[in-house]
Amino acid sequence: MAAKVANIHPVILCGGSGTRLWPLSRAEYPKQLLRLIGDNTMVQDTAKRFSGPGFAAPLFLCNEAHRFILAEQMRQIDIEPARIVLEPVGRNTAPAAAIAALMLTAQDSDALMLISPADHVITDPGGLAAAIHQAAALAADGSLVTFGITPDAPETGYGYILEGDAIAGGPCHKVTRFVEKPDAARAQEYLAAGGYLWNSGMFLFSAAHYLSELERLQPDMVSACRAALGRASAEQDFLRLDEAPFAAMTGDSIDYAVMEDCEQAAVMPINVGWSDVGSWRALWQVAARGDGDNLIEGDVIALDCKSSYIRSDGPLIAALGLEDIAVVATKDAILIAPKDKAEAVKDVVAILSAQDRGEAVSHTRVVRPWGAFEGLRHGPGFQVKLLTVNPGAGISLQYHNKRAEHWVVVAGRARVTRDAETLELNANQSTFIATGVHHRLENPGSEPLHVVEVQSGDYLGEDDIVRIEDRYGRS
Repeated sequence: MAAKVANIHPVILCGGSGTRLWPLSRAEYPKQLLRLIGDNTMVQDTAKRFSGPGFAAPLFLCNEAHRFILAEQMRQIDIEPARIVLEPVGRNTAPAAAIAALMLTAQDSDALMLISPADHVITDPGGLAAAIHQAAALAADGSLVTFGITPDAPETGYGYILEGDAIAGGPCHKVTRFVEKPDAARAQEYLAAGGYLWNSGMFLFSAAHYLSELERLQPDMVSACRAALGRASAEQDFLRLDEAPFAAMTGDSIDYAVMEDCEQAAVMPINVGWSDVGSWRALWQVAARGDGDNLIEGDVIALDCKSSYIRSDGPLIAALGLEDIAVVATKDAILIAPKDKAEAVKDVVAILSAQDRGEAVSHTRVVRPWGAFEGLRHGPGFQVKLLTVNPGAGISLQYHNKRAEHWVVVAGRARVTRDAETLELNANQSTFIATGVHHRLENPGSEPLHVVEVQSGDYLGEDDIVRIEDRYGRS
């Protein structure tokens, strides 16, 4: 008799290094946080497609650096997470799923969990939801189900799954084997042979059964996850895992850690317009294109261009006679590459990282829990930023050892703490913060506060901040 199927708990994995869609994506702003197609970011679309009937509130696992951006993006679409769990380091998908399974089984021993990356495009979300609910009974009976994408091209950027015999009573098949990303010739063989599916990275299974299989195959991983969760610290809407046991473990994917050695591994073929958007070419393929088969966004003049992706989030781009080219501009960087070479952008990011350049890490506009700041100008011994403080928000009470700051209010109303002194400033008023002075900037108004900050000193790095008190739990 089939097990009773209750609500499915989405577990959305929000890791990412921000390399594949550089310069839009950065280490502090990976692609799941970007608006690439439509009005929502990728993680917002992911959360929304798993928010209908039969789905519980989503559980997120993410990098600490992205926590406030993720929380704000969920607030914007009126989705309240079950929890946002902060991973101290990346350890791949198997430990992340183990943490989620431990949390869910503590509440419900029969919980079903749906593992999904946060950065995929699905053009048929209704079809995906129907497939998930169709596979739920099999998962509730103990199978570990993965979802395989019916291929339409010999892609070399995806892993493959070879499906075996059909499982009675449903559309799922046994898994014969998982296959690494192939070269072009092998990928063509897989497409011609049939029975091979792209590995989507999505899974559906009982949280308790996943834990029991992981305990059988990777007991040290489960022990480390139990320790990291047992010593976790709660902070506002976040749960921070203990770093020592989590960082010490050897990470692995769900495929390698469990699925390849599990007798109850099953795959459900689906055709739902899926893409992991792993390159600018892939994004061009899934997006709506206009004249000349071009995708053009932002301040762009394109003449006699064909089959190109041209996007500017910064300066004007004038493109003449381009074909099969990706041109992507932000305020601080420009990428120009043939679309079929765009996957090599990660090599550019590796060079930037080796040179310790900020363009690999963040944009000129950096989001903070209190608002954002944008770098406007910098030179020897100075830099200029525009601070935007949200209504009711404020920076931490802090001081600097190596720099002084001048603040000029350009819009809104500011409350400034400067040692024992409190100032109220309106537009066109300013103040000076000397090195070592304890200070805080707050917005007591109902409109955003905009302040031009001029920093001066021998060292102007963001790590010259000593926080005394912070409402957002930062150290």
